[in-house]
Amino acid sequence: MASDPIIQLKNVSFAYEQGEEVAPEAAVKAVDGVSFDVERGSFVAIVGSNGSGKSTLAKHFNALLIPTEGEVLVDGMNTAEVAETAPWEIRQKVGMVFQNPDNQLVSSIVEDDVAFGPENIGIEPAEIRRRVDESLKLVGMYEHRKKGPHLLSGGQKQRIAIAGVIAMDPECVVFDEPTAMLDPKGRKEIMSIIRTLHSQGRTVILITHFMEEAAEADRIIIMHNGKVEADATPAEIFSRKDLGVLEQPFAVRLAKRLRESGIEVPADIVTDVQLAEYLCKLK
Repeated sequence: MASDPIIQLKNVSFAYEQGEEVAPEAAVKAVDGVSFDVERGSFVAIVGSNGSGKSTLAKHFNALLIPTEGEVLVDGMNTAEVAETAPWEIRQKVGMVFQNPDNQLVSSIVEDDVAFGPENIGIEPAEIRRRVDESLKLVGMYEHRKKGPHLLSGGQKQRIAIAGVIAMDPECVVFDEPTAMLDPKGRKEIMSIIRTLHSQGRTVILITHFMEEAAEADRIIIMHNGKVEADATPAEIFSRKDLGVLEQPFAVRLAKRLRESGIEVPADIVTDVQLAEYLCKLK
């Protein structure tokens, strides 16, 4: 099958400004020589410890940051060339959801907040109305459309933030630790929305600390000290002994214990749902 990348990173490095007293060559690189493609319609998880560079990398996907070295192409557009003249061209292709929803909400009424993006790129009012309603229904927040965001829970606010991104109708949605500030119920709701978006054919990039979430992706990229340490399927990643610092999902640990007790469990089972479905089929 021919490659069809929506995002291409070519030897991308990025260093934050360190101050005038620090020479550019001495600055610490948050991202250091990273190259990979993200295929259209795929679900990619990016994981790594704090300071590994994963969130800095994520901001390159829709030109919030421009590489210090190398280049990022979004649907063939070089972000460095488009960011100054037409950033919305990039951000209509790649939407981004951040960890703290309060940093993304701009209006005092939920439906106005969701409409903010489409209004700013000149979408017709009737189309904005349709997008707002469909986005709120997809995230299960339509009944709250007339409320003020300040009256909502953290999980509900995050769902509104996602609706605002969906209303822009991007081909790809980047989630930068969207569940980090949520309780288990809120995390479950957000992951359900992410699965729905991917099932609709959208490309999903999920930055996360939770291995149970990463296990649901088609592919996991591990960042360490600004570099890509590993890039493989979840089954391959969680079977590697050289990545011992990576916490394995519960399903992977339980499947291992079951195999040790003599129950044949396939090595490619990495999620709770996969394990439950397999065990239910056993006689």
